[in-house]
Amino acid sequence: MILTGPEIQHQRGLGALTIEPFTPAQVNPVSYNYRLGPLLRTHHSGTADTHGHLELDEVEIPEEGIVLWPGRVYLGTTVEKIGGRDFVVSLIGRSSVGRLGLFVQYSADLGQLGACHRWTLELKAVQPLRVYAGMVIGQVSFWTATSGRLPYTGRFGRIDEATVPPPGLLAPALLSHT
Repeated sequence: MILTGPEIQHQRGLGALTIEPFTPAQVNPVSYNYRLGPLLRTHHSGTADTHGHLELDEVEIPEEGIVLWPGRVYLGTTVEKIGGRDFVVSLIGRSSVGRLGLFVQYSADLGQLGACHRWTLELKAVQPLRVYAGMVIGQVSFWTATSGRLPYTGRFGRIDEATVPPPGLLAPALLSHT
């Protein structure tokens, strides 16, 4: 079951979910608008190697904004620390930025139960597009978890900066032939 805007505020008040900093004007009927953090990261080399070390270059978004270019994946973060002990978060882009040609969270939109941090955002522009630190870029919804809850204890649930998997995490699984 998805939480409504008033229930998001209520559960935040109870301490069951976190949105910090919180701005009541960013509450929607069934979601909360999150903002783009001040830093962007891109892959250092032209080719990202799923088995190798993924080095990132970092740039601070200046006051006048920064242009995102097609053909690159940009990693940002939410301004807000978001999560909840009893809720699963789902982050998506705002339709307003989608109509401008910016895909936000296009492959990894589902968070884990209990994870609470500034979320890594995947950004991809289909045409040159200027973005600004602090702009509303997406929305997060909160979903209740049913029985058999298994809170996330992995590495990514505690990281507040845009990140990529460590070397070897994406290595192919060993196949057994019997």
